[in-house]
Amino acid sequence: MTETSTTRTNGIDVGALTETIDAVKADPATGSFTFRARSTWQDGTYNVGEIGTFTHAGAEDQSRAAAFVLHGDEPPVLLGSNKGPNAVELLLQGLAFCYAVGFVANAAARGIEIEHMEYEIEGDFDVSAFLGLDGRRPGFTRIRATGRVSSPNATRQQLEELCQYVQDTSPVRDSLANAVPVETTLDVL
Repeated sequence: MTETSTTRTNGIDVGALTETIDAVKADPATGSFTFRARSTWQDGTYNVGEIGTFTHAGAEDQSRAAAFVLHGDEPPVLLGSNKGPNAVELLLQGLAFCYAVGFVANAAARGIEIEHMEYEIEGDFDVSAFLGLDGRRPGFTRIRATGRVSSPNATRQQLEELCQYVQDTSPVRDSLANAVPVETTLDVL
């Protein structure tokens, strides 16, 4: 009987990470995903969102026992009732999640142990255009990210290089920094 040991760094199975990289190198189609989200309006500015299955390499992934449920709303100053974060806050959180995942996974691949990792993301926003008034564009005009990390076995230079690598390879940052075609259709019921 052969025993296998799993090397875990930062909670990441490094062997599985290496196998995933090798699988995508061997067949780039295994790196193909289609993620989806759904939002159903409830009342006022309150919506309930669901994130369920996704497509991986052309097949529907059924690994999730149930859909994740999110609540989205606006603060009272924007006519909401604070039943959840608003959409632009969720966008910022998406960037924070992506940076953190990228940092700890890539650190693990490099043998860097992480003791603490957090990101604070903030963005400047003017609602004038959203309200139909003259003003700046309806999206963020600037987003700032601050990471905080501690490691028992990496130098400052290694961590700074890793931080830059994470920015360069972040799918969420790339989607924010570069134009992505958005196609919208409407089914009238």
